[in-house]
Amino acid sequence: MSNIITKNWLLSRRHFLKGVGATVALPLLDCMRPLRATAAEVAARPRRGVFVYIPNGVNVLTWQITEAGRSYKLSEPMMPLERHRENITPISGLHHPGGIGQAHVCADSWLTAAKLSMEGGSYHNTVSCDQIMAEVTAPKTRFGSLELSISAGVGQPNNSTTLAWSRDGVPLPAEDNPRTVFNRLFGAEQGGVDVQRRRLNRRHSVLDLVLGQAKSLRKNLGGDDRTKLDEYLGSVRDVEVRTERLDAWLTIPKPKIDPETTEHLTRNVSRSEAGEYYRTMYDLIVLTLRTDMTRVISYMSGSEGNGLAIPEIGIPQTRHELSHHNGDPEQMARLSRSDAFITEQFAYFLDQLHSIQDGDDTLLDRTMVLFGSGMSYGHSHGNANLPIVLAGGKGLGLRHGQHIDYNLPSIKSYNLANAVEHYGLCHKPTDGNARLTNLLLTMMQKMEVNAEQFVDSLGPVSDVLA
Repeated sequence: MSNIITKNWLLSRRHFLKGVGATVALPLLDCMRPLRATAAEVAARPRRGVFVYIPNGVNVLTWQITEAGRSYKLSEPMMPLERHRENITPISGLHHPGGIGQAHVCADSWLTAAKLSMEGGSYHNTVSCDQIMAEVTAPKTRFGSLELSISAGVGQPNNSTTLAWSRDGVPLPAEDNPRTVFNRLFGAEQGGVDVQRRRLNRRHSVLDLVLGQAKSLRKNLGGDDRTKLDEYLGSVRDVEVRTERLDAWLTIPKPKIDPETTEHLTRNVSRSEAGEYYRTMYDLIVLTLRTDMTRVISYMSGSEGNGLAIPEIGIPQTRHELSHHNGDPEQMARLSRSDAFITEQFAYFLDQLHSIQDGDDTLLDRTMVLFGSGMSYGHSHGNANLPIVLAGGKGLGLRHGQHIDYNLPSIKSYNLANAVEHYGLCHKPTDGNARLTNLLLTMMQKMEVNAEQFVDSLGPVSDVLA
């Protein structure tokens, strides 16, 4: 009995079997799991946040859920989520006050809530909420955050390929190739630890030199130039922090991934096979989370200027082309089918998270996922009544199973047969207090970010709190 109480019988989750020159990590066994977790152990369990972006909004006439509360019926394009009904909360009526009237920079402000100007001059964003979360979780993981997209690198304004922005409003590059991401996360360090350490030391030296020279230069600059230089130096310091983190993890072995999974995630997947490409990216996210390589991930499944065509279901147009349908019935029907297809891939992602046990919870229970867009009606760039679904996180204190609707108290009912009337909801918020930042703040607080406000938020969304 004393052994059970003191937990001396427990095997470590890092316990290895060794023999014939091989080292194999054991899976999670019952003898590794305490009979009753202590409060400290529960508090220390990973908290995760994932953000998945839909480009160019949706066909709002077929996407809109028309009833609020727990007895709501999912709309046709959202039906793939029915099997996750108790793990999702669709929300209608949210908006970013600073985003009303934006066109092709909606993704840039989706997680920052910044009011972005395209009138000329310097293009400046602010920090995204995922990066604020990453500041809390980064000390516990090899990578502070992971940025994924369907387009590599960082684009220019109007064609951004990332959702993540640093404290200085600098876009963080996102990667679009599953093989490249897998090798960075799980592959062997090129040249071995010693070579990598020398490379990191050289990077340290360069960064120290740059910072030293910049301090001298700053004394002779005017106010505007100092501001620009400070923004640049902030980016340099971010690189310095990431370099230090990589150096600290060099001697800690990466997880060993089985050959079947490795082959699956490192094969070439064409973007013309949209479903296979999406599912491969989602599989990569799940593996990254379950191995605790990072706890914060953003995935731009398409940008306003670049959303995949889906030839496998007879849709040769990109999302951008479909969204500018000009009322054409065939184009609108294709947009609805595209919406359903993207939702089905997202439901697959939730399937995988729900299938994996993480202590006493599932991986989905320990992971909050925000799925949606910074645009609602793509044809004329409506940014109110955004399509938003919050999923997972029940083990973090979220509750689901209802449709939250901020429009109905004002409009009483939806009339989807009147397209012009419904499009109006997508351009002007019915409730000025229904801000997407309220939801982002809620997620930040559940990630243990010490914040009472995020940009223009008015408080957390109590309806999703358990």
